[in-house]
Amino acid sequence: MLFLMNDVVLSFDANELTPPMTRDRFAKLSLNYVSELGRELFAAEPLLHHKDVEKVSRLAALMVLKAPDINAALFVAPGRGCRVADVQVRYAQLGIEVMGTLLERQKSGALTNLEADRQVWRRLAA
Repeated sequence: MLFLMNDVVLSFDANELTPPMTRDRFAKLSLNYVSELGRELFAAEPLLHHKDVEKVSRLAALMVLKAPDINAALFVAPGRGCRVADVQVRYAQLGIEVMGTLLERQKSGALTNLEADRQVWRRLAA
């Protein structure tokens, strides 16, 4: 499965990242709880998606477990060590064509924060 975390395309099998025992344990959590966990992680390290791909892949797998239609998440923290409440989060459902294009751009080294914003998040739009 492909999942866009901020400006990094992750490719993973959600079942491999969540062993059966863990999957059962996390089945009781809500998407709001998983979002809060993501906020905490990104408050501690705003560039987590570049620094710890394994950790953000597990976070993405939890999001998919809670909301299977989601395949993109944006966490925006104003700075390292900021308040958890200051971290903004958005989710999106992207088509396979968009995900494929983003993955190809990432493989060629052309996927940047600005490019991901233009294609998906549109935060910098006029």
